[in-house]
Amino acid sequence: MSAVSAGDPSGPTSGRTSGRTSGRVPAPDRALAGLRERKKQRTRLALIDAALELFLAKGYEATTIDEIVAAVEVSQRTFFRYFATKEDVVTSFLTEHDQILADALAARPPGERPFTALFESMRVVLQTIAEGAPADGVRFRRVRQVIERTPSLMAAQMARYSAAAEALAAQIARREGVDLEHDLRPRIVVAFYLAAVKVAFEDCARQDIWDAGTVAARVEEAVALVGRTMRDWV
Repeated sequence: MSAVSAGDPSGPTSGRTSGRTSGRVPAPDRALAGLRERKKQRTRLALIDAALELFLAKGYEATTIDEIVAAVEVSQRTFFRYFATKEDVVTSFLTEHDQILADALAARPPGERPFTALFESMRVVLQTIAEGAPADGVRFRRVRQVIERTPSLMAAQMARYSAAAEALAAQIARREGVDLEHDLRPRIVVAFYLAAVKVAFEDCARQDIWDAGTVAARVEEAVALVGRTMRDWV
């Protein structure tokens, strides 16, 4: 409770609150909560950065959690407060992009064609990567490099794609008012869309292109090419 409480007759709110608090969090408490959140985010990013540096230097499989926490000078307990497994250090960064995509798709106009809605939602994700802080661009590059070099993470990436595909198909089905259990079209549209994204990312990896802005442009080109290819070749 703040220093001036609802029950304090000397307080300026006496006679108006009838013993009830306003429900507002005092400014010092809000500032402290904000400071704690920023500290947690710094620790999480420090663990990600240390892990990615070790993965690229030693290899993902050869790097231990003990080495990651030693680099940041925190305990294993702290590590597991942020990540369930070593794999989560890499995939959690990409899961954030999945959530941005899902939120962007939910905000698209109801009458928009499904593939266009997916395409425009991906623009939001790519702009977030390209326009983010320089450190985010470095993390994006390192995450992609680690995945491309690690078969087990490539498998995890495919599992993530499958989960993301099902979630996006469910959103498309809701937008179009169809039953996902009996209508294959939402899954087909999403499959074409994700295939284009995957091909673009892999093409950038083959050409050693890691700049977030360039990758974003290549993904946009690939997604647009799907529509033209399906129109001309099928």
